[in-house]
Amino acid sequence: MPDRFLHPIRAAVAAAAFALTVPAAALALPAVGDMLGTTPQAVSEALAAQGCPVEKFEAERGKIEAKCRDAATGQRWEIYLDPATGVVTRVKQDH
Repeated sequence: MPDRFLHPIRAAVAAAAFALTVPAAALALPAVGDMLGTTPQAVSEALAAQGCPVEKFEAERGKIEAKCRDAATGQRWEIYLDPATGVVTRVKQDH
């Protein structure tokens, strides 16, 4: 096959591969050390953007606990934050 036909095919394959990886990366849960915010609104927006809308907040042992549900899997998660900095201190699967 002539090279002039392969170039558009290679470009299309590369674009499709990129499109498949971007949504997965955009919906990753936060990691310890990530900064989500210091207000309920900021944390809710950050987690919703990562595919885990917040269902409720609780105070637990000096930390803020955001309970969210992964939109892709339905799994519930507990995200613990330092209330002063908004930094994630722990991520735990809720059973």
